[in-house]
Amino acid sequence: MSTEQETRNKATFGRFHDATNAGHLDTIAKTIDEVVAPDALFHAPVPGEEAGVEALKGVWAVLLRAFPDIHVTVEDVIAEGDKLVSRQTVTGTHLGEYRGLPPTGRSVTYDEIFIVRFDGGRVAEIWGVVDVCAQLRQLGMIPGNAP
Repeated sequence: MSTEQETRNKATFGRFHDATNAGHLDTIAKTIDEVVAPDALFHAPVPGEEAGVEALKGVWAVLLRAFPDIHVTVEDVIAEGDKLVSRQTVTGTHLGEYRGLPPTGRSVTYDEIFIVRFDGGRVAEIWGVVDVCAQLRQLGMIPGNAP
């Protein structure tokens, strides 16, 4: 049975997820400012030197430039106490520069899992595991077949 905190955390995560699928950087940035603590810790490789909300905004700027039709499907969400875990499938078409690779027009599908810690109703910490290897294989950046 969900507690009030877990229900609130799921709703906050849902707001962020809805914003990311809107495909507009301004909408995503505004939502990040509303639901993520300014000094949030981001435990995942991110482009640039930013931290906190700026790192998260930077990730989305890179992704939207490279994959303007990016879509994140949430497969599972588990909330307990101040933490939420989400397993997601990401799809998109490579239509902009990404990691130095010019647009290929290739479609990608890859998985990711995030653990999010909330404090005071806002995201305070994020741990992410993204299947970058599958993504890079599908773009032809590393040898091998896409999973």
